[in-house]
Amino acid sequence: MKQLIALIFVFILFTGCDDVVKKTPSADTVAQEKTEMAMQEATRQVGMPNIINFQEKKVMKQIYELRDQENLICHAYLFNKITGKIGQYLGKCIGYGIPYSTQFSNPLKYFDDPNGTYDAGSLTMPQPEPNGLFMPEGLSATWLLLIDPISGEPRPVYVEPEIIVSPFKLH
Repeated sequence: MKQLIALIFVFILFTGCDDVVKKTPSADTVAQEKTEMAMQEATRQVGMPNIINFQEKKVMKQIYELRDQENLICHAYLFNKITGKIGQYLGKCIGYGIPYSTQFSNPLKYFDDPNGTYDAGSLTMPQPEPNGLFMPEGLSATWLLLIDPISGEPRPVYVEPEIIVSPFKLH
């Protein structure tokens, strides 16, 4: 009988541990909570800027619309970091170029957890591009559609040095 009572006591002790022992929050969680509290206090004290003209948003809209023209021909130049000046003229191109690390599809997908261990949407995994490759993050390179001076056809050119692209010829 004593063994049965002892066994029941041990069972209750081990099954109730999660409720009795509280987990210590991680340093990241504590920092996140304190940062959120500080930002709420900053917003309370300072408030939001009194923006009434939204000029920067209007300019950004205009830039988007001008970049979206199908017949947008630009001129590409290498940028010389040493001299801080425009370098070699690369040629005419279609549009402004696309950073190499830009992705066509969403770079992340939701993790499908068949065991239901995680909350829905709490985990994401990298997703390959339609070509099956995973794109690098922050690669400093650009794809340009340069116009071939001989055939007049647009051809993709990969450029790693910094470039300047303008809708008009620069000096």
